[in-house]
Amino acid sequence: MKNPFVGTGVALVTPFRKQETIDFSRLERLIDDIVGGGVDYIVALGTTSEAATMTDTERHALQDFIVECVGGRCPIMLGLGGNNTLAVRDAIANTNFDGISGILSVSPFYNKPNQRGLAQHFKQIAEASPVPVVIYNVPGRTGVNITAETTLSLARECPNIIGIKEASGNMAQVMQILQGKPEGFIVISGDDSLTLPMVLMGAQGVISVIANALPNEMSSMVKHALKGDVKKSVPLHFRMLPLMNAIFEEGNPSGIKALMEQQGKIGNTLRLPLVKVSKPLYNKISSLYDEFNA
Repeated sequence: MKNPFVGTGVALVTPFRKQETIDFSRLERLIDDIVGGGVDYIVALGTTSEAATMTDTERHALQDFIVECVGGRCPIMLGLGGNNTLAVRDAIANTNFDGISGILSVSPFYNKPNQRGLAQHFKQIAEASPVPVVIYNVPGRTGVNITAETTLSLARECPNIIGIKEASGNMAQVMQILQGKPEGFIVISGDDSLTLPMVLMGAQGVISVIANALPNEMSSMVKHALKGDVKKSVPLHFRMLPLMNAIFEEGNPSGIKALMEQQGKIGNTLRLPLVKVSKPLYNKISSLYDEFNA
């Protein structure tokens, strides 16, 4: 069976009104724009969605709305993780998986488990989940790195763990996973700017932030890269690279929301503790976007 998460996934942002309530009408238009832009799947309730600042009621409503809007046009990966293994298992048991093709489960944060603890955590999640699991390694947010050895062990021992979103920025670690992974296990870039080199080495796509704003360009770059077409993928990469770097200068999703406001796609509203980018960065993103379109 083909892995549903090959290619370009979009870490979907959540549009808010000025009152910080979810702007479902803008979200519907955004989903149509993204799916129409040729992406391969959508990631709902990931970090970029600001799910950490939402109530359970809001998260459930958002999930149901995204599933309804997508309407089967592409697979959906659902962000579902945490640093309490039993609580994550309970959340899985109480989740409606209709329309959901897999879950993205972040490495436990704050309590900093060792590698044995990480392995046992993900094994329990894999056993509990009725859909395939993609591990999310993002040590810059969690405070702990999932080593290549732990990733490869989980890949070999847990058939329901089908891949990893690697956002460590450690290319030596990425290469070790790519070299040693079993057939069928996929490596997904968690950094927009590292997607091209990772895919050319054997990764099978990206979960992208910039694709909220540039779905066609990002998905085209990844499609060319997956075919090994350097002549077509490299120019697209370098065309997007300044914007990719700029939108992360003051954190995510602050940067991507600034860009998307300039595009007229959503409002530039975030929930505390996240705030809008500074005026200098906002102007820099605006200038870079003008250059991108020149």
